[in-house]
Parts: sequence; C-alpha cells; structure tokens
Amino acid sequence: MDLQLTGKVAIVTGGSVGIGKAIARELAREGVNVVICARREGLLEEAAQELSAETGGRIIAVPADTTSNQSVQGLVDATMAEFGRVDILVNNAAYPGGLVGGGLDDASDEDLLADLNTKVVGYLRCAKAVAPILREQGWGRIINIGGMASRNAGTYSGVRNLALVHMTKTLSNELGPHGVNVNVVHPGTTRTERTGPMHEEQAEREGVSVEEVESRIAEGIAIRKIVDATEIAYVVAFLASPLAGAVTGEAIAASGGVGLAVQQ
Repeated sequence: MDLQLTGKVAIVTGGSVGIGKAIARELAREGVNVVICARREGLLEEAAQELSAETGGRIIAVPADTTSNQSVQGLVDATMAEFGRVDILVNNAAYPGGLVGGGLDDASDEDLLADLNTKVVGYLRCAKAVAPILREQGWGRIINIGGMASRNAGTYSGVRNLALVHMTKTLSNELGPHGVNVNVVHPGTTRTERTGPMHEEQAEREGVSVEEVESRIAEGIAIRKIVDATEIAYVVAFLASPLAGAVTGEAIAASGGVGLAVQQ
C-alpha cells in the first residue's frame, strides 16, 4: 500500500533508540525526510547515520531537550531551515516506564513531576511549536506515543499516559479544522534493543532461560508474543499518512492485546 508520504517531513522526538528509532526508520522507508532528536548527541548522530545508510533516506540529527521551550523551538527552527516545512510530529521522548514505579511510600513527587514535564508538557511544547506551521500549510499529523498504563493501573507514573489521552483529544478538536489530525498510540511491552539485555539479566538472576522469561511475559498478551518496535512503527506510519484522514482524537492500543478492560 502506498501511504502517500513521499517528500513529507517528520520530527521524531526520542528518535535515537527504541520505538522512536523504529518509527524514524519506517517513515524514512516510506519516503519521509526525518529529523530525529534526543539529548545524547553521540548516540543520536550514530542513529541518524545508521538509518540513512539503511533506508537511503534523509535523516537529520538535531540534539534537543523537550523539557526546554528554547530547545524545542531550536529543533523546529533547524527542521525548517533544512527542509522548509514540517508535516508530521511524533512525540516519543520520555523515560521508559516512568520514574515512579514503586509503592506509595517510596513515590517521589519530584520524579512524578519530571515524568509529567517530559512526557506531557514536553509533548505539548512540541505540538505548540509546530502548530503554526501545520495550520498555515492546512495539513499535518501529530502522533503521541503513550503507553498501556493509561488503561491498566499499577504505577503512579502511568498517570502521564492517561493525561496524554485528554491532551490528544483536546488538540484534535482545536487543530482539526486546519487539516491537522492528532492521535495517541499506546504500546505495551515492546521488543527493542533494550529488552534483550534486560531479559538476559532477569534470566540470570532467576536461573532460567531467556526464552522462559519472555514466555512468561507473553502469557499476559493476547497474541502470546512480545510486540516488536517495528510493529508500533507500522501503526504510526499509517496514522501519519493522508490515508488516515478519518482518524483523529483517538487512543489506539498497539500492545498485542494486553489487559481485559473493554474500551468504548
């Protein structure tokens, strides 16, 4: 299927590793010019070079910190200077799993505020910076990467993902009349370059095989396998395309079927 994305320009925050890197790769394969940002400049440059060589596309690395208004504006300015337009924003920069994963007694309000500043307010900063460009063009896509903690209680950091659902719907209502669609995608447990070493360490601690660790994880997933980051990227690429014109303000799970909650 031709997603009609050739020549468009995307910004992918948190694009040096994991889901963000997979999304940048898939967009580039669809003919999108991609700007990836992250705070670690060396790793970011390596990712841009790797993805450019792999896809043959234009992948530009711009170091940026989404907790800073000035840094976010610099990211957007650099994109405009390089390509003269922005069509797609993928908000992905965040601490994986959040900083507040324990019980109430150990929960740090400072860590929770840091989570919200990065994943909620940071996403808002980026949306605010690109919105004037998208409005003027009369077309655009914003895809926020959330998480299944929005639908399954268990960690206090999960509140950030639920907040994204509200923010996504609010943005979609405001920007929809200008041809801009906004959606949030919720990954669950996702296989990335980080998970292999993590599962190996867990297997060593428990004295079991990596296959057994991953099999136990998969038992809580309807499709009985861990979703790969590439599969998240496929969903995002579709939502970023003109073919997804009828989809906006939606929270879309791409978890392989985690949880038992019924969503209306």
